[in-house]
Amino acid sequence: MSNKNPANELVKVFWVSLGIIFSCAVLVLLFILVLSRDLPSLEQLENYDPDLVTRIYSADGEVLSELFVQKRVFVELNNIPKHMQDAVIASEDRRFYEHWGLSLRSVARAISINILSLSYRQGFSTLTQQLARNLYKTIGFEDSILRKIKEVITAVQIERTYTKDEILEMYLNTVHFGHGTYGVEAATKRFYGKESKLLSVDESALLVGLLPSPASYSPIRHPDRARKRRNTVLRLMRDQGYISHNEHAQYRATTLEAVNELPIRGKAPYFTEYVRRLLEKEDEALDINIYRDGLKIYTTLDSRLQAQAEEVVLEAIKKSQSKLNNRIMNNQEEFELLGHLTIYDEDSVKMMMQGEAQLYKDLRAKLLVQTAFVAINPKTGGIMAMIGGRPDYHDQYNRAVQAKRQPGSVFKPFVYTTALENGYTVSQQLLNQPVVLNVQNTDGSWVKWKPQNYGGSTGGLTTLREGLRKSLNLISVRIVQQDYAPAEQVKRTAQRMGISTDIRAVDAIALGTSEVIPLEMVSAYAAYANKGVYSKPFAITKIEDRYGNTIREYAPAQYEVLSEEIAFLMTNLMQTVMDRGTGGSARWKYNFTRPAAGKTGTTQGWSDAWFVGFTPQVAAGVWFGVDDYQVSLGPGQDGSKAALPTWARFMRESHKILDMPRVNFQKPSGIVVSEICSVSKMGSRKACPVEKEVYKSGSEPAQKCRIHRN
Repeated sequence: MSNKNPANELVKVFWVSLGIIFSCAVLVLLFILVLSRDLPSLEQLENYDPDLVTRIYSADGEVLSELFVQKRVFVELNNIPKHMQDAVIASEDRRFYEHWGLSLRSVARAISINILSLSYRQGFSTLTQQLARNLYKTIGFEDSILRKIKEVITAVQIERTYTKDEILEMYLNTVHFGHGTYGVEAATKRFYGKESKLLSVDESALLVGLLPSPASYSPIRHPDRARKRRNTVLRLMRDQGYISHNEHAQYRATTLEAVNELPIRGKAPYFTEYVRRLLEKEDEALDINIYRDGLKIYTTLDSRLQAQAEEVVLEAIKKSQSKLNNRIMNNQEEFELLGHLTIYDEDSVKMMMQGEAQLYKDLRAKLLVQTAFVAINPKTGGIMAMIGGRPDYHDQYNRAVQAKRQPGSVFKPFVYTTALENGYTVSQQLLNQPVVLNVQNTDGSWVKWKPQNYGGSTGGLTTLREGLRKSLNLISVRIVQQDYAPAEQVKRTAQRMGISTDIRAVDAIALGTSEVIPLEMVSAYAAYANKGVYSKPFAITKIEDRYGNTIREYAPAQYEVLSEEIAFLMTNLMQTVMDRGTGGSARWKYNFTRPAAGKTGTTQGWSDAWFVGFTPQVAAGVWFGVDDYQVSLGPGQDGSKAALPTWARFMRESHKILDMPRVNFQKPSGIVVSEICSVSKMGSRKACPVEKEVYKSGSEPAQKCRIHRN
């Protein structure tokens, strides 16, 4: 007979069971605590700070480019279409507004399906669980029970921390859509080239269809799969009452033609790369990360002027390229040498040169006409437009700020400026006759060089005004040789006006044989327009953080490099170049009639063609040439023919675009206008043919004409 009391046995079983349950609970709690150690804390959840795209803006408010590691642009929920929100909920988590981070019904369904199929075929992640996985790397992405538990723990924390709308907003701003895009705004820009608030229902459905597997359902790589997946999302939206049967049929019939196969290139790519490099120099000092912090970079560039510059530059390049092609292809020896015909076949090279195919990279330095263009606000130094190379062959070499090319005659204003500062006047006369220069070769030896005027002309006594108007090389050389403007002084003048390259202080300085950078030349000319005040060129006006707080503002850096009188006299001389000199075609051919000053430039063998000039409101300069200096643009391709048309057309249209008033150059009080004899260039008498000339007060001719004194 057993002494065991049934009641005691039941009590014992109860306590043992309770102990087991308690132990299991403790183990589960300990397990959860261990897992939670590397999960985000409540503070991290409340201060979530994702990487965002940094945007570069033009002065007129256009987005020029974006900088990012993962392309993510934050947009508030009320700016995301309701149908986009509906599509996400219908496809990814239909009970989103009902559960607390974990849907028990979905869990039960997934377990049943997976057990019956003896495989993992059904997941049970809620939208909040997906958000937890996307936000926090510590959760991991591997398929495992541990990862699921981490997801659930974090999802519950998220649900306790945020409202449902806040969770949906974060989800739509962080989820991966493929092709490097994170968030609905970045994805919309990539696939449709517009803002997410402009999405149509079928476009929203296509984007949501990407979420389970962006690579598999990419509309670019797998359009058929993408369309079928989009239609599945549309069907779910119909079944759950978000769209009607008629709307379903309408959107299901749309094609994928609106999808952009290639990412849209940012505007002004050479300028934005220039800005990016400037920012990289400052990110440490400002404690910013330009690729992750979602900054707003405001710049000086005007997108309207940039578009105009690109249009006129590309048109000019096509004309110059056609002339270069004709010359090279009609010279078999040169064609074989430049076209590498020992490597490539002749027909292929000809097709590429004529634009029927992209030119091989190793041929571009010798066979492509290249360009640099810069426009600047003379009063501030703000860069208004910049092109660093051919728009149709974009590369990383920004010729506007990196290329060092011989300026030819666009350097002459520094020579004349130095002479005027030394007390000589614009009516000073020199002999327009040949001279001989001693020129040093690269090996250190010296040779005799006899420069000539363009066209080989010579003449008698010629004023500085006439010398610059006609761009007479012999007059420029005599100014230097006769110490009106010694070479060392000319070098210092150029450096004072912002030229940073190595200017060689030799007699040949008069002809612009030392290399310069296009941006610096335009900035130097802008000082003439700004009454002798040099404004250092700058591109960034302000940096804001993602919340709109100003991190740094940039102001113009300015200093006086010329007296107001000298700046006016030089401007007046270069106005003569525009009105009746080598720049005259800007007036009679291209109808640019505003008060302006400028100078053409051509180097030996037509390797470089320049035009730099300005009005009181805009200074601009353009250069054309081939990257390989040994390759000529071709006979006759001088500054007035190859470069001036681009400058004139840009200046004519840019002033219209910005609705700028017609403004004259202001004459300083220290400038006087005197009547002189047009023959002797001395003070006029009654019998003299008279012309008016400008002088710095006190420097006007003191002696009367000796030719007409009787």
